This record gives sequence, structure tokens and C-alpha cells, in this order.
Amino acid sequence: MRHGEVFNPTGVLYGRIPGFHLSELGHKMAASAAKAFTGRPVTTLYASPLQRAQESAQPWSAAFGLPIVTEDRIIEPTNKFEGTKVKFPGLLLKPKIWTWVYNPLRPSWGEAYKSIAARMDAAMKDAWNAADGGEVVMVSHQLPIWMATRAAAGEPLFHDARKRRCSLSSITSFQLVDGAFTEVAYQDPTEGLLASSVDLGAV
Repeated sequence: MRHGEVFNPTGVLYGRIPGFHLSELGHKMAASAAKAFTGRPVTTLYASPLQRAQESAQPWSAAFGLPIVTEDRIIEPTNKFEGTKVKFPGLLLKPKIWTWVYNPLRPSWGEAYKSIAARMDAAMKDAWNAADGGEVVMVSHQLPIWMATRAAAGEPLFHDARKRRCSLSSITSFQLVDGAFTEVAYQDPTEGLLASSVDLGAV
């Protein structure tokens, strides 16, 4: 699951910067996502160490009586644009950032797509193997989830960030088949709240 809406009044790219918590709407979104799984056998709950993910995991913890296990490998990727307002093409007029954007296929401004996909795959497999039956919920971030999705589908990891299918508090479900993950479902349980949400600041 992706975290809910973040309180980000200045619209910066927050990345791993501490202190970015859920907005009031974000808390409602996280609760709505957990409610959508009522009656399902959720047995384990993991979350990225970042505050917005930990807060998004809290409704699941309360609903299913589970501790939140912090999983560092599902954290937001590093990004050199953290703390700035990323606006193209104007940003490219600043010579100091040219060395950051020379290779969008990697991408050169942050953690490599292959690295993100690999750590997500490892974390998901460890969680799958450690689960004593039931379903595992992992609260992460847009890009890591999208990397896991594209890797599972065998698609190139390089992509147009504007076309990611990973809304706030959306749930992408996977199943391990013959040693590899396959996507089995995508849900927007907070679809009614998305229209009034602001989705800015994701890496």
C-alpha cells in the first residue's frame, strides 16, 4: 500500500526529509484503505521507516491487532532534488544540476531503478517467506511500489513518472509464483477521497 496524502503546504519534493506527516485527509485515506480489507486474513504488517508510512500503517495495526514492523528496504529512494520545487524545463536552466540529470534512464539524480526494484523484491520475498499464512501488508511509497510493479510485469524500469499507476493509499497486490512475483490486483479504496487530495512531493 502507498501512504496517504502528506501535509506539504509548500509543495516541495520531500523524499526522505524527516517531519513530513499525513494530512487530515491522509489519515482518512489510510483508514479507508484498512477498512477495505475488513474480514481478510491480514497476518503481518510492515512499513517504511518514514513518518508518513508509519502513520498510514497505524489503522491497519488497530484493525488487525498487529505490530508495525519497520522495514528499511521499502523506504523512499534517495533524490538530489529533495527540499526543492521540481519544475521543468525551468530547472534545467541551472548549470549546477546538469550533472544530476545527464542519464534519466538510471536515473542519475537519485537511487538507480535497478537498486530500488532489487531491494523491494528482496523485502517482499523475505516477508512472504516469513508469513505464517494469511496476507502481508507493506506500506511503502510510490516509486518503490511502481518499480516492483514494472519488475513483476517484466517491463523496462525507466518510465514517464507522470504515468505511474500508484495513487495515494492505493493497494497493489502480488503473489509469489515459481520464485517470481506476479501482480494479482490493484485497488483504489480511497477513490472517493482522491478528487480532493493533493499528490505533490513524491520522488
